[in-house]
Amino acid sequence: MKKQLTLTLLLTYSLTAHSDATDEQFIAGLVDAAKERTTHDVRYDGAYVAIGYPNGDVPANTGVCTDVVIRSFREVGVDLQKQVHEDMLENFASYPSRRIWGLTRTDKNIDHRRVPNLRVYFERHGESLPISSNPADYLAGSIVTWMLPGNLPHIGIIIDQKSAAGVPLVAHNIGEGPKINDILFDYPITGHYRYRGN
Repeated sequence: MKKQLTLTLLLTYSLTAHSDATDEQFIAGLVDAAKERTTHDVRYDGAYVAIGYPNGDVPANTGVCTDVVIRSFREVGVDLQKQVHEDMLENFASYPSRRIWGLTRTDKNIDHRRVPNLRVYFERHGESLPISSNPADYLAGSIVTWMLPGNLPHIGIIIDQKSAAGVPLVAHNIGEGPKINDILFDYPITGHYRYRGN
């Protein structure tokens, strides 16, 4: 009995250690992908575009804030287009598509490219973290959403670099293409998430 308990504990520890290592690799890959996105020449363009499914994408030289997140996650094997679409098919009423855009059904061309939909998806399938004014609470690989002036939602990924004041930097596209900026506390934060894929 004692030997069996010891084996069970060792197996549990081994699985937990493997899970932690895998999680760290995933987050490191996501951060690297977000930083790499900022090397691309992308014109800010939020026009509606019919795209393929799954793994559909707008033209590589265009995009908005959500596309930085979508393309970064795609590099680590997560297709947010497919994940969001499938969740919305099953749980349409949980998403704000009817309330905000007057939609009555899903649209796999655009649903995943809308910040309010991503917020709901990350709340449902990721980890919702506290919103605070403490820079230490925002870890590399976390996703943050803001409300910009004019009631415009925005989204970005925290990377593994900090400002001179110790504030984590953000990979995002706020209108001038993908950039790394010190903007974490420049606008009201509306969401703070951790998502490792399903």
